[in-house]
Amino acid sequence: MKTLKSSFNIEGSGLMSALSASLEIVPSREKGIRFHIGGVTIPAALESVVSTEHFVTLATDNGGLLTKIALVEHFMAACAICGIEALDVHFNSQGFEFPIFDGSAKVWIEKFNDTGFVGEEEIANPLKDAIYFEKDKSFIAILPSEQPTKIVYSVNYDHPDLRNRWADSTNIHEIVGARTFGFLKDLDMLQKAGYSKGVTIDNTVGLKDDGTYTTVLRSEFEPVKHKILDIIGDLYLSGYNPLKLNAKIVVKEAGHALHIEAAKILKDILDQSRQNSQGS
Repeated sequence: MKTLKSSFNIEGSGLMSALSASLEIVPSREKGIRFHIGGVTIPAALESVVSTEHFVTLATDNGGLLTKIALVEHFMAACAICGIEALDVHFNSQGFEFPIFDGSAKVWIEKFNDTGFVGEEEIANPLKDAIYFEKDKSFIAILPSEQPTKIVYSVNYDHPDLRNRWADSTNIHEIVGARTFGFLKDLDMLQKAGYSKGVTIDNTVGLKDDGTYTTVLRSEFEPVKHKILDIIGDLYLSGYNPLKLNAKIVVKEAGHALHIEAAKILKDILDQSRQNSQGS
C-alpha cells in the first residue's frame, strides 16, 4: 500500500468560495483517502458525493447538517497519478474547498514528489468487462485493453479551437499541468450566483468570444486535457485507480455527473470481480 513518507502542511484559496484553506496531509497505514473537517470524517468515496454541479462536492451528515468538502477532483487525480492509496487530509480552517493553486494538479504532484513515498502499490485491477454509459449526446466507454490505461476525451464547445476537439492522455505531464477553464462571458453571472469568487487569470483559462484565450496555453488544446484530469480524479472515487485498469477510456462531451455515474458502474463491476476471485 503506497502512501507518503511524511506529513506536510499547505495553504491556498478556493476557486469557487475564495476562502482560505489550511490543510495537513498525513500518511496513513489504513487504505483509502479520508478528509477530516469540523470533527467529522468524509471518505473519498462515491457514497460521499452530494453534488457534481461545477465541481465535485463530498459530504456527510453531521447532526442533521451536511459537512462538506468541495472541489476534490484535482487532488484525487494527483493521488491517482502518483499511485497514492492511503492518506488523511485535515482541514484546519474555515475553508472547506481544496485550494485551486494554479488550476491544475501540478502543485499537488510536486508536493507529493518532494515529500516522497513509502510502500508499494497494490496489484493492478485489469478490467475484464466493457462499460458503456450514455446520456443524451454524451457517453463514456471503458474498454479492456492489453496496454496501460489510455484516456481519449472529446469536447464540443462554442469556441473555434474547441469544436469537436479530441485529446488524449499520452503525455501525462500535459494532463497534470492542464488548468481549469470557463467562458469569460459567464464569469460575471457565476460570481453573482456565488460561484467562481476565486477565479484569476493565473488559475483559470478563459475562453473568449473572439475565439482566443485570456492566457497563453500551456499545451495544445489545454482545456480538453483538463477534462482528462477531471475524469481521472472522479473515477478514483470508486476506490479503484483508473490508471491501473489496463483500459481504454473514451469520453464524448461529458462532465462530472457522467464521470460519477460511470465510476459507480466501474466500482460495481470491479467489486464483483474481486469477490469472485476471492471466492474461487
